Amino acid sequence: MSSAAAQAYARVATATSSPRDIEAQALLKAANKLHAAMTDPDATYSQMSEALIYNRKLWSIFLSEAQRDENPQPWHVRQNIANISVFVLSQTAALQISPQREHFKPLIEINRNIAAGLGGRA
Repeated sequence: MSSAAAQAYARVATATSSPRDIEAQALLKAANKLHAAMTDPDATYSQMSEALIYNRKLWSIFLSEAQRDENPQPWHVRQNIANISVFVLSQTAALQISPQREHFKPLIEINRNIAAGLGGRA
């Protein structure tokens, strides 16, 4: 498939995807970036940092959305999302300061498990 065709397909898939599917796809993308940085022995600090920054931005969005008064989710769901977000953000920040590949695994597992739940595969 050509690059232009793949990009067009991705745009259509995103336009027709539910918000849950989009969130699941973003979490899987973050997990894949973290996994690649963790398992590639030649990954540079820059590559690890890029994966961690993507994860941090994604979870910052989740935290912001959970704190928004207009969020339609029940309070306890929003609180759970906020709690997970704070944990993930603190772990991500610690790894940005001192990237230890073996400590990427919990973040990868969290992202994959939540993506599976969003996709109904939990």
